[in-house]
Amino acid sequence: MKKAGLFIFAALLLAFVSCTKKNAPAAESQGPVTLRFWHSMADNAGQAFETYVREFNQGIGKEKNIAVEAVFQGQYADAAAKLRPLLQARQAAAAPDVMQIDSTGVVDYQHTELAYTVDDAAAEDPLWDPSQITKAPLMAWNFGGRQLGLPVSASTTVMYYNKTILDAAGISAPPTDFAGIIEVSRKLPPVNGYGQKLTAFAQIPNSPYLANWIGQLPGKNADSSYLVDYRNGRDGNAGRLVCDTEGTLLVFLEAWKALYDEGAVLNVADGLNNLFLTQQICFLTASTSNLAALLTQIDGRFELGCAYFPRINDKANFGAAVSGSALFMFNKGDKAKTRAAWEFVKFMTSSEIQARFAVTTGYMPVNSRSYRERVYTDYIAVNPQAEIGIQQLAVTSPDMLNLTVGPSRDFYMEIMNQVSIMLNEKKPPREAAVSMAAALNRLLEDYAEANAR
Repeated sequence: MKKAGLFIFAALLLAFVSCTKKNAPAAESQGPVTLRFWHSMADNAGQAFETYVREFNQGIGKEKNIAVEAVFQGQYADAAAKLRPLLQARQAAAAPDVMQIDSTGVVDYQHTELAYTVDDAAAEDPLWDPSQITKAPLMAWNFGGRQLGLPVSASTTVMYYNKTILDAAGISAPPTDFAGIIEVSRKLPPVNGYGQKLTAFAQIPNSPYLANWIGQLPGKNADSSYLVDYRNGRDGNAGRLVCDTEGTLLVFLEAWKALYDEGAVLNVADGLNNLFLTQQICFLTASTSNLAALLTQIDGRFELGCAYFPRINDKANFGAAVSGSALFMFNKGDKAKTRAAWEFVKFMTSSEIQARFAVTTGYMPVNSRSYRERVYTDYIAVNPQAEIGIQQLAVTSPDMLNLTVGPSRDFYMEIMNQVSIMLNEKKPPREAAVSMAAALNRLLEDYAEANAR
């Protein structure tokens, strides 16, 4: 009887221990916490990131026993390609603790079990105030109601212009739409001051540009139209185009071909900055983050102007979606690491750091309090061009959203390819719209089949 009692007691004890282990919280490492931080910032921005990591380690990190090791992983798409197999194989140990991700990697993060979202972190840190983060950049990383990452670099697309050339041609204000660019083109001299051919504009539209231009067109149920379903992939996995059936793709292609046929745009994708700097084109559509570099490279040779991103036509809304990147955290089953990761993310998005980062790079601060920092107000006073992106963002519809699709790089390249085919082969826009839609839908279908969950 005693043996039976001992056996029952042992069985109950084993069951209790097993249940306790099963429901135990994530482990918490003891002692110093070392974080791996993957980023994709190069040049001035990369040097700035390295500086901030060093300051964190010497300040808050030292106080809280946290050390961050920053590792440059190449361009965003390259970094995403390195992360993808780790997430698919659930190799938590090899994954970073914090990573800078743009739209090319966010789909992978959405579906990984290793995600430690901003919502997760905020739930454990009730004193953190989310209202300090500017709404548009914050919502750029909100998918299906989940705040996945916290923005660290925010930009939008604007139009830089050579004010010196426009003044000489008697043009008092930059154009606001494609028709205006054509009008300017007709007034420009055939060559610049160095005897080189002068063209108004140069670009081959890619996926972010196309999403912006189509997004300017009011939609049926929103103030913005979309390239793909689920609101450009924001509310679910994009599976089909909608711009083809809604006719907005055709509207864009007709307007773009008119630009080209008038000689107002060069069908060129590479070396655009150089064309602008050597004054072979008047207009350059580019990120607000390009401002600091452009001012340095121009070095007073001509006056740099900045205007809103041009509209397709005068019926379209002004604006361009917020772009940039965010910091994403990973849950490796160690609460000390996730807490440490959150401390680092808060530091990188703090008022002072964001103000300094904006001044160094031209990105817009993601922290609303940065706009009151002395270093930033002094910068704006000297560089009023930096205010244009902020003003444009204020009039951009909240319905305008960046494109988020699984085959992001292929999508990007195929749009450029299809536009070039239309222009080089003199295809009618209607025929080009059918061809582009078929190619892009095929990419979405192939991706869905290869990544069936």
